[in-house]
Amino acid sequence: MKTKIRELRTEAGMTQQRLAELVRVSGRTIISIESGQYNPSLMLAYRLSRVFGVSVEELCCLQENMEREDEKREKMA
Repeated sequence: MKTKIRELRTEAGMTQQRLAELVRVSGRTIISIESGQYNPSLMLAYRLSRVFGVSVEELCCLQENMEREDEKREKMA
């Protein structure tokens, strides 16, 4: 799942470790989310969205991700 976490974190001048501390996870978790290897839980997405002052929908690119998923399903049909 695509997210805007890296972009928002970089714009804020924040390290991965600092963001991890703010949302109470390991630095490895932030690295995994930013690289697309791990999808954040709803609660973690909410905490991240509050840090950056954006909605969960914006943080997680939900509209874009839904459209991609729909396109994949249409191709398989």
